[in-house]
Amino acid sequence: MRGYKKFSLPILNADGTSAWPEMFPMDKIDELRKTVGEHHFMAQMMLEFTPLERVRLDPGMIHIYDAEFNQITAMLGDWNITGASVYWDPSMGHKNGDSSVCALIFRDDKSHNIFLHDLMYMVVPSEHPQPLTYQCDMVLDFLSRYNLRRIAVETNGLGNALPEILQDKIASRRDGVVVQKITNNTKKETRILNTIEPLLGAGRIFAHTRIQQTPFMSEMLGWSPIGGIGHDDGLDALTGAINVLPIPIRPSNHTMRQFTANTNFKI
Repeated sequence: MRGYKKFSLPILNADGTSAWPEMFPMDKIDELRKTVGEHHFMAQMMLEFTPLERVRLDPGMIHIYDAEFNQITAMLGDWNITGASVYWDPSMGHKNGDSSVCALIFRDDKSHNIFLHDLMYMVVPSEHPQPLTYQCDMVLDFLSRYNLRRIAVETNGLGNALPEILQDKIASRRDGVVVQKITNNTKKETRILNTIEPLLGAGRIFAHTRIQQTPFMSEMLGWSPIGGIGHDDGLDALTGAINVLPIPIRPSNHTMRQFTANTNFKI
């Protein structure tokens, strides 16, 4: 390597123009930046790697709203909602331990926005003999409040036996809720960074004003992708909700269109 010369060509010139406009016009670069997020864009496209210990999630980049979801019109303020997801990142729910968090998000497929509409941090009384059963009731009440019938539950560690406990509680209440089991094999910090940071940088994460009354914003301020700094249970629940298949949402007065297949063909 002695005497070698280094050559690097970032996708943007020093004046902010494209270094290869025929292949990468500015609109394509802007879309790429929104898709991969600022951290990966700077590292891969601008060749300026940022050490992970310096990467942060800025809560000031979240758009705050106070509208409530209208189930009749499937509208959230001015946005047409097309899907919803509920994700439970469980723990024992003890006061000074890891938080057990249930997150509800709405989606808008047209603008690809994510709306963090509610976030429930559950605390179980220390003397309660069945902390998981206690939380199952809270979660089912949470789903009922928003008239939703499907929930994804993280089954890593403590959550391994939780779906069965939840299903027993569903049967006793006759709620008709579907439980989806989720096993995560990727490091939690990596999941949070790769899921939330691109959406945050693109301005596509919205949060209801009630979220400001939870520990979520403080979690963002104290979070680091190298781990070991504060709690991140709300961030993990939001990440899970974003990554699971959403429940389709339609206006209640929506009429399904009927299609007839053309079977006049030969094989």
